[in-house]
Amino acid sequence: MNKKMTRWIIIGALAVIALTAGFGTYYFYTKYQTLKKNPDLITKEETQVLTERVGKAMQLPDETPTVATVMDKDKVKDQPFFTNAQNGDKVLLFVNAKKAILYRPSTDKIIEVAPIFTDGATATSTPAE
Repeated sequence: MNKKMTRWIIIGALAVIALTAGFGTYYFYTKYQTLKKNPDLITKEETQVLTERVGKAMQLPDETPTVATVMDKDKVKDQPFFTNAQNGDKVLLFVNAKKAILYRPSTDKIIEVAPIFTDGATATSTPAE
């Protein structure tokens, strides 16, 4: 190869890299702006992913769960359902099925399953064993 051809190959490769970086930046920026304007999209995505993961390990009720994150395990340590909870664990609450599932995404394990006791039409916020 001569020097002129090598130079054009390098210029072409740099152009492709620059275009790819530009499109990638644009994509992530627009996605960030969309999520910033509508934070519920994060929750819907996370709920779908968690439901799929937990659904591989056990049969789930046919409803969309409410998802909560254990932020401070010391605040819930007195409740039997949360005995083995760690910060970052997810609680999937299936209100109609009256079922709560404690799931640990970091190990992809179901930690606890318990019924939810209700007082009429709404579930209590604390799952019990």
